[in-house]
Amino acid sequence: MAWFDLELQFDTAQIRIGHFTDCHLFATPSGEYFAVNTAANLKRTLAAMAKDHFDCVVFGGDLTQDHSAASYHEFARIVRESELQCPVLWVPGNHDELALLEEISIGQIVRHKRISGPFGQVLLLNSKGETPAGWCAKSHLAALKDMLHNNINNNTIVFTHHHPRPIDGYLDKHMLENGPALLNLLVDSGQASGLFHGHVHNEYQQQFRTLPIYATPATSIQFDKHTKDWCQSDLGPAYRVIAFSKSAITTEVKWLGK
Repeated sequence: MAWFDLELQFDTAQIRIGHFTDCHLFATPSGEYFAVNTAANLKRTLAAMAKDHFDCVVFGGDLTQDHSAASYHEFARIVRESELQCPVLWVPGNHDELALLEEISIGQIVRHKRISGPFGQVLLLNSKGETPAGWCAKSHLAALKDMLHNNINNNTIVFTHHHPRPIDGYLDKHMLENGPALLNLLVDSGQASGLFHGHVHNEYQQQFRTLPIYATPATSIQFDKHTKDWCQSDLGPAYRVIAFSKSAITTEVKWLGK
């Protein structure tokens, strides 16, 4: 099955999407990432998101920190036991394994990589490369180009894990290496209204030509801005709210605090 074949449809003029990312779970609920219990933070995030009444939510990647199969099943358990009722879609992060993400894609967690409706379309991209840095394969960019060309609604937003432009931070060493190719494809199509990503563990907003780019903070820990050094902070989890219609995108980050 091709990457964009599975489609989730909504018959609404506007769609509300939640974006959460970088939970870095462990095999057990007590696992800690730089002294932060990541499972507890994820539970807090999903509890808050459940009150926002989303049509669907997108998980932005880096599910696991210890790379164990058990951490994926821990994620599925936390989602299943949360009050979140809507479908949970995902993109892979550099820490993740596609096979394990697909293994837990049962019931509420789904494999769909395209969302469509009167508002336009939402496309979820695969930026996982062979190293911690990101890479969108040539065939993947060609498939994306086709999806943009064939979109009759003339309005698309995309999600990816890696950041396509530098943020003047530590993780620039692991950014999307062919980010310019992706960004130019999106802008040149005349279809793209926004790009959303995770990976950088903080909130950012940038612009490439006419395309706004938004980074969503992590549910685990955040990384200090504007430093090339590894500096992490326990600021509490956060997630992003996106309201997407044919005429506009509105978005905000909700911080839950420590």
